[in-house]
Amino acid sequence: MSENINILGFTGSLRRNSYNKAALNTAKKLLPEGSNLELVDLALIPFLNEDLEAEGIPPVVADFRKKIASADALLISTPEYNYSIPPVLKNALDWASRDKERPLNGKLLAIVSASPSMFGGARAQYHLRQVCVVLNLWVLNKPEVFITNADKKFDQDGNLTDTHSREMLFRLLQALVDMARELKKK
Repeated sequence: MSENINILGFTGSLRRNSYNKAALNTAKKLLPEGSNLELVDLALIPFLNEDLEAEGIPPVVADFRKKIASADALLISTPEYNYSIPPVLKNALDWASRDKERPLNGKLLAIVSASPSMFGGARAQYHLRQVCVVLNLWVLNKPEVFITNADKKFDQDGNLTDTHSREMLFRLLQALVDMARELKKK
């Protein structure tokens, strides 16, 4: 059997009934065999402030960095705010990028987005990919997963009911796990 792949997942949405949180919870149910997904809540990470940083790294930030470092891959599900990524997601990535150990450097990443719009968060994904360049994250290019019209594709309990979206999310997870296994061989 192949080695287990540990994936760390998070979203920039703080909303309790977020479609992107629901997408991550769906991903947990769709994981390929031999993989697991730990979800991290970014809500407690304070805004990056060099004064705060000089006083000592907040424990929640240190824990987040450790989880990134120990993961084989990352899965981000992002909403789209004003054609871009939400500040809570950018803030978490900024904090992680400032660690001298550079836990994001060379880390494999898959991106999904869910939005009530007909674009499904595509513009946020493209902005996130731009940020990933400077962080040296290895972003899977295909398949791209945009859960469009998300308000019609999740039920009241947060279950992704759209068959096509579930299939695309599974394909993304499979590609992520396959690539992570390939990278572990090297």
